[in-house]
Amino acid sequence: MLPKFSSRAFLAPMAGVSDPALRLQCKKMGAGLVVTEFTSIHSIIAKEQQLKENKKTIQEFLEYSEKERPLSVQLFGSDLLALEKAAKIVEPFFDIIDYNMGCPSPHITQQMAGGALLQEVNLTKQIFSTLVNAVKKPVTLKIRSGVTNASRYLFKEIAQIAENEGIQMITLHPRTVTQGYSGNADWKMIKELKEISNIPIVGNGDITTPEDAKTMMDQTGCDYVMIGRGAMGNPFLFKQINDYLKTGTYTQYSLNDKLDSFFEYLCLTSDYHIKFSNIKSQAMRFTKGMPGGAKLRPKISSSKNIEELKKTMNDAYILFS
Repeated sequence: MLPKFSSRAFLAPMAGVSDPALRLQCKKMGAGLVVTEFTSIHSIIAKEQQLKENKKTIQEFLEYSEKERPLSVQLFGSDLLALEKAAKIVEPFFDIIDYNMGCPSPHITQQMAGGALLQEVNLTKQIFSTLVNAVKKPVTLKIRSGVTNASRYLFKEIAQIAENEGIQMITLHPRTVTQGYSGNADWKMIKELKEISNIPIVGNGDITTPEDAKTMMDQTGCDYVMIGRGAMGNPFLFKQINDYLKTGTYTQYSLNDKLDSFFEYLCLTSDYHIKFSNIKSQAMRFTKGMPGGAKLRPKISSSKNIEELKKTMNDAYILFS
């Protein structure tokens, strides 16, 4: 059984972005579900072996806070034995196990993982069956529409197989693997998937405003929406969407609010092992859309440590006042 979600807006898993500090911020702002950065099944097995020797658990590697619940862990990789083993390792710690079949990055698709699996119907069936039988927690799936424009309707067959094998919810990003993040997400495909499915469908792609979220729900009938790039440096979006769906209005946040939000993020990072390079990238995202943000970004980029980064971001209050 899927857990109960507090809202219809979810945070997407994003490599180098959906770290535990940002996830917690988005959760506080009203995200109904947050998902870890996608993780290789092989690295989970290797890490668990290392950690066991030091009497530690996988939580040292896949960091999270209890305040994020319900929390989903996203896995990728297609070796069936490793998949079963990794799923059993993470199961005690997470509420949902999500499987990635949407990543378009060549270094992932070349490993027969992510979006490349959409054209491997038999292997896909085995993957779903292996996962669902390995764990008692609900298993969900994130997919793209197809691999190339010619195969852009592959998602329909894959979704039917997934549902038959016991997958409990599907997120569709309606772009092909070869499209990457270019062009527009074809929301009509989400509607088509919703019409043939008996399980909850999550729409994903090109949601940057509360209006976008409502439009996607109205046009496609999807049960939930998942926000990726729109939430980068903008955890407020979840509160805005929830308010807009309830009341038709929402709060606009000022530049100072955005800066405050970055410092809250920075404060949260101290509880986790987040690379400084990732923290700098998050700082860049928080300045997106700010007048003067372009001047700030080279300074952020050249910061050598947290203290320098704090000073640069503090100076921004004066810059924008």
